[in-house]
Amino acid sequence: MKKFLIAYMILLSSICLWAQADNVSLSIRFYDKQLYYPQKGPVYIQLTITNNSPELYRFRLSEDRAFSIDFDTRYLNNKPVELSDVVIRRRSTGSQVFFREVQLESGESFSFTENLRDYSKLDTAGSFIVQAKFYPELYRVQTAASANGAGGNSGVLVATSNRLSLQIRLPSIINETGIPVDLQEETAAVQVRERLAPDDVISWTLHARQRSQWEKFFLYLDLEAMISRDGGRQRQWRAESEEGRRRMLARYRSDLETAKIDGDIVAIPSDFTVERTVYNEDEGTVTVLEKFKYQTFTEKKRYTYYLHRDEGIWTVVDYTVINLGTE
Repeated sequence: MKKFLIAYMILLSSICLWAQADNVSLSIRFYDKQLYYPQKGPVYIQLTITNNSPELYRFRLSEDRAFSIDFDTRYLNNKPVELSDVVIRRRSTGSQVFFREVQLESGESFSFTENLRDYSKLDTAGSFIVQAKFYPELYRVQTAASANGAGGNSGVLVATSNRLSLQIRLPSIINETGIPVDLQEETAAVQVRERLAPDDVISWTLHARQRSQWEKFFLYLDLEAMISRDGGRQRQWRAESEEGRRRMLARYRSDLETAKIDGDIVAIPSDFTVERTVYNEDEGTVTVLEKFKYQTFTEKKRYTYYLHRDEGIWTVVDYTVINLGTE
């Protein structure tokens, strides 16, 4: 009978925790958003826990926040970013975890700021999606296993936040003349990205290619993201130093101009029609029917361009091509 009562109390406690979870939200935002670079400077994220229920909400908050929260950082292809050495070291010490109990009245919020670099290895340039997780009963190995559906303590409560888009970029590349590569060849005037809609970005890019205006063509291409489309180049990119990555980007751009690689993206269409545009706050796709005219026939291809928005600017990060035959 005693074992039954203990089991019943544990079950009742778990039910109460899950009921609370439905009325407790976790939100994240950049604390002081700026330009971020690999292995340089903090990436501060502000986390806010809000009690949306009519009841008092209690949770444990560890002095070392690595035992109360976690960050799930992923590349745009959904591949997870490695954990940082800092968080691995913190969670593997085996020392006692000190915490305090926090109480939130109905409608109250509790906020704190963490450096994302303490949780995720952001040592390469690229585009990422960041999401936070909150562990009111503290992070444990079995907790993480449960959250990922791999067994463990299934009664542990986990709250998940909204997603943030993060862009890690390299400093501007300077050519041998000392002029940034973003300058127009004809006028040496700086090309400025405008807040164009996704389909307008693609139209701009294709028109620029038709006119062989390379600086305009590259303006809305995220070369840092596109260079990682190939697994071999991605591994090389990760192994390179910052200077090596600059040279790699310059070489990639040069190879695109000569159509040595990724020939589909630099092919010159004789005509194109935007068929479909779909986008949300940060991600979008534009489907385009493109025609390539030769002496005796016209080839048709359907391109799907994948775009990402950062600070209001849409850029192309990937693309796919389907051959539709000739006419």
